[in-house]
Amino acid sequence: MTSISDSFNTLRSQQQCALIPFITAGDPNLATTAEALRILDRNGADFIELGVPYSDPLADGPVIQAAATRALQKGTKLEQVLEMLQDVSPSLKAPIILFTYYNPILHRGIPTFLGEIAAAGVRGLVVPDLPLEEAAQLIQAAAAFGIEVILLVAPTSSQYRIEAIARQSQGFIYLVSVTGVTGMRAQIQDRVQHLLTDMRSVTDKPIGVGFGISAPEQALQVKEWGADAVIVGSAFVKRLAEGSPAEGLQAVAQLCRQLKAVITPVSLPQVGSVR
Repeated sequence: MTSISDSFNTLRSQQQCALIPFITAGDPNLATTAEALRILDRNGADFIELGVPYSDPLADGPVIQAAATRALQKGTKLEQVLEMLQDVSPSLKAPIILFTYYNPILHRGIPTFLGEIAAAGVRGLVVPDLPLEEAAQLIQAAAAFGIEVILLVAPTSSQYRIEAIARQSQGFIYLVSVTGVTGMRAQIQDRVQHLLTDMRSVTDKPIGVGFGISAPEQALQVKEWGADAVIVGSAFVKRLAEGSPAEGLQAVAQLCRQLKAVITPVSLPQVGSVR
């Protein structure tokens, strides 16, 4: 599995906008999560963001909070998530980006945590409650394990702070499109376009836009504004939770193909069914 940076370099050389789906590990169960990773990988995902269920998900909206609660109620633990990833990641083309809050990292200790996730095939790390001012230790340690720590820019970030985050973020920069938590929105705010312009003036690193994107037309809008990647979470989590696991898997496969087709028209092999 290649690094986040190398994958973006390849995509840029092909003038492609990346699709990054997000799902919550363990919802409805880890077996379904494993199959969802394979299906997303086959149906157009360029990277896959996997959320570790957490009891106090401060950045997550109701859909992802509910998914994390269901996963925790079924006993899903980080150790089990990593065991599942260790089995699945060698078969995936799309690099895995782990989304976790800082407490599990602190509890294990930074080197131990990084060693465990690297062994499981993780290539990127998003820690939404880790402020820039305290991120240097994790960023420096992660580099030794081949893991890139992706930092977030908020819509309210000053130009000075955007520049500081852009210097430190690895792999790409995660631009949060809304003030608030994750979730599906009816439309993407115009200020995202201005934020992308401001960020382009200070960095040439790839920029991914997330929070609030749920439909193909929104993904296309963000791509046309100049984003290097479109990150979609709640829409995938919602579909995976509806109906039976087989129906949920079919729904995420369809959404993945729809989103990828609109942001980067390519010919994907037809997938008649999911296993």
